[in-house]
Amino acid sequence: MKNLISQYKPFFTFLIKFLLFYVVFAFVYKTYLNQYNLEKKEVDYFTEVVANQTVNLLNLFNGEAYHKPHASEASIKIFFKHKYLARVVEGCNAISIMILFSAFIFAFSNRWYKTVLYIFLGMLLIHLLNVTRIALLTYALYYYPNQEELLHGTIFPLFIYGVVFILWILWITKFSGYVKKTAAK
Repeated sequence: MKNLISQYKPFFTFLIKFLLFYVVFAFVYKTYLNQYNLEKKEVDYFTEVVANQTVNLLNLFNGEAYHKPHASEASIKIFFKHKYLARVVEGCNAISIMILFSAFIFAFSNRWYKTVLYIFLGMLLIHLLNVTRIALLTYALYYYPNQEELLHGTIFPLFIYGVVFILWILWITKFSGYVKKTAAK
């Protein structure tokens, strides 16, 4: 048993670090969300920021977007050219994706400064791409309303998860030092 644990020590280290980071930050985020009353249709701050920035991005290119709180649910309605096209709910703010991204980076970490910097820059990139994703989705739904399921259910999730996957690969191969350590053995 001891030999088995020592043989797979890198895997167990990764798993423990990943789960520890993920559970702690998922708990912190859930605690943060619990301060908002969904029955009163309260939208959390981060979701409001994403909705505001999405509208600002749409207006940067066209000038015909605005948002309003949803009357019957905890979300923000996005209007483009006076047509209600999208709603931003808590799941659209990409915080859960950022926690998953960060947990993976942390699990492959060995230097604090480099890890914290990469997590910060990765989260910033994920946020910017997420806002762009929602703006592009809103724009696409205006012109291609019959493609909503394909756009929202397939293309745009692939976009954001694809970027996260590429960031993970970059971290492992270029920045974490993990590849250099294993190649030296």
